[in-house]
Amino acid sequence: MFAAGSTFKLSLVTNAPASDSVVWSIQDHVGNIKGSGTFPVAAGAQTNTLSCQSSLGGYFAVTATLTHAGGTLPQAGTRPTGIATFGILPNVSGIVPAVTFAHQDQHRFGMQGFNSNAAALSDLGVSQTIDDRELSAMEPNGPNTWTPSLSGLNPSYTSGKTMRLVRLDGIPAWASPTGAFQDDTNAPTNLTYYRSYMSRVGTDTEAIRKTYFPSQLNNYYQVTWEPQWVDSPSNFVSMYAAVYAGLHSTDPNAVVMGTTNPFPANCQTQCTSGYLQTYAALGLGQYIDGITTHGYYNAGTYPAHPPELYDTDPNPANVANALDKQMQALRAEMQSVKPNMKLWSTELGISYDAGAAYGPNYPSANQLYAQAAVAARAHLIILGEGAQVTYFFYGPDYPGEVGYGSFFDIVDPQGQYGATNLSPKPEAMAFAAMTRIIDGTQTLGRLKGLPSMVYGYAFQQLGGSTVITALWTHNNAQWPTSAGSYSPTYSTNYALTVDASGTSGNVTVLDIMGNASTVPYTNGVVNLKLTESPIYVVSSNASVMKANATVPVGYTGQ
Repeated sequence: MFAAGSTFKLSLVTNAPASDSVVWSIQDHVGNIKGSGTFPVAAGAQTNTLSCQSSLGGYFAVTATLTHAGGTLPQAGTRPTGIATFGILPNVSGIVPAVTFAHQDQHRFGMQGFNSNAAALSDLGVSQTIDDRELSAMEPNGPNTWTPSLSGLNPSYTSGKTMRLVRLDGIPAWASPTGAFQDDTNAPTNLTYYRSYMSRVGTDTEAIRKTYFPSQLNNYYQVTWEPQWVDSPSNFVSMYAAVYAGLHSTDPNAVVMGTTNPFPANCQTQCTSGYLQTYAALGLGQYIDGITTHGYYNAGTYPAHPPELYDTDPNPANVANALDKQMQALRAEMQSVKPNMKLWSTELGISYDAGAAYGPNYPSANQLYAQAAVAARAHLIILGEGAQVTYFFYGPDYPGEVGYGSFFDIVDPQGQYGATNLSPKPEAMAFAAMTRIIDGTQTLGRLKGLPSMVYGYAFQQLGGSTVITALWTHNNAQWPTSAGSYSPTYSTNYALTVDASGTSGNVTVLDIMGNASTVPYTNGVVNLKLTESPIYVVSSNASVMKANATVPVGYTGQ
């Protein structure tokens, strides 16, 4: 990935059997050619280097072949044949005003998969990751074997730029009633010891905050991670009570969160709202300060199952499965348990289509476009429906679950969790644009009176009047429910009110990759062309936008 406007090198290695010429092109995430050319090459192995510069941000794929001998770029790890990819980081500094953060935890984006890759996190605009303090990680072989120490902190946190969400799930065999390691199925055998251990975690976390994150108001803890609870309901609450008491005994800034189920709502055993309903009656609300959930909205979330799939379903039971409806239901349930709690989505990823496999001919450019469009929309829905924070998933491609990475691993053909030799997908560059545009805002909410198949959420910059409105359309007829062709050109028109009646002027519209255009408005209204890829409208009349948006239930800002 390169900074906008910087010069970078594009080197092509050939081994032509005779004198030939290379025909090359550079395409964006929807296949538009942004650069092309031809140059001669001699027979035999040689390298030719082009000097490049881009005024556009986003994802770009290089293709090349020999005029006479043919050939194409080889497969590299999980990246298919025919392309090499790179990204240009958007520069929105002249469009989206800089924000002064009163405290560090006002940032809104986290990520899984890049804990030790500070450069990637910085380029993507990510401000937090998950750090291990599970009993199983810190004391795998016996009690009282871990002593908090600043010297043991992962170096990725010592710069003070990437904040920590402290992970607490995981019980080692010696502390488990099952006699083996288990993760969120049973309470540990000795809750008194577990409480004592958590007091050490609180001491450790607060010392780290004071040393490396002095402008961070709170320390954030995630107690369970997609629990598959088989123990008694009372023991679930007792475990949370032990964690809560232990952390708060030594950390005056603790925010204890759970229950982190895979789906936000509309089921009992796999949904965060279902767990809240089940355990709140037993007193769970006394032992949580906030809610963490994962943002998955369909078993097997992939481009063919976009977050809006069920919004237009004639069956109300199916409509409740749409991500926006799930987030609304979770926020409502949270209000009944403990009003105005923070809500974080600590994982949401979009895989390739069902049944896919890494290979020389997969994924297609269309699949990569679809992944980026769906992922961007899903994270915008999560923030727009009242989450303070959302976490991208995942960094590189990895084995077993195909395509969840936002980067190709260009070494291992099946991907690898710790991969560092990477090549961006469109999704990565959509994330890089989103963080630069939406971070530093608070949610105003969903726009009122939206027509069917149009989606819009307004966000206001902290300490300012600038409003960012994210908008897109989704039409199931243009988005097959099984692997197929996802339309990048389907569009609909929408008139957005950005200013007072009788006024005229201009707004800036940013595309999914952060590229800007100026669009005039008349009588306070700007006419927009919406596609399946989100756009961001930058306007300045906050009072008009507030009047046209519904603040999520229980959301109290950043």
